[in-house]
Amino acid sequence: MGQYASNTTVSPEKTQSDIRETLRKYGARKFGVMEEDGKAHVMFEINNLMIQLTVELPDVNDFIKTSAGRSRKKSAANEAHVQAIRQRWRALLLAIKAKLEAIECGISTIEKEFMAFVIMPDGKSLSDHILPKLKDMSATGKMPRLQLGYDKDGK
Repeated sequence: MGQYASNTTVSPEKTQSDIRETLRKYGARKFGVMEEDGKAHVMFEINNLMIQLTVELPDVNDFIKTSAGRSRKKSAANEAHVQAIRQRWRALLLAIKAKLEAIECGISTIEKEFMAFVIMPDGKSLSDHILPKLKDMSATGKMPRLQLGYDKDGK
């Protein structure tokens, strides 16, 4: 589990509300939260960009034993799991606030701070498109061809 807010008592629902308020304060629209097995997504629109941040949620089975390898009672494992979920949500709020404040202060831009999380027309994030190419460039040392959306005739 992360260090930030590792002892928080704030519920995930309260943190989601705090995220919504923070996003609205900085001009975001169309806010939503979606959860699925092992993941939660925060979606919003800002500057005509659709953004989706995904956070991996811890699995309850990861808390059956302590970090020292000792077995936990089921109730203790469940409480550790719930605590880790609360911590993860608070860390996400912190990350969002930091990005938005950097934008507000002129340190960065919306595009730079949220580039990896921009949802493209095909429903995938920009990072889903770029990371495989980045890994290939790192492995081979070769730059990919610049693709501007033109066909072979330049149209």
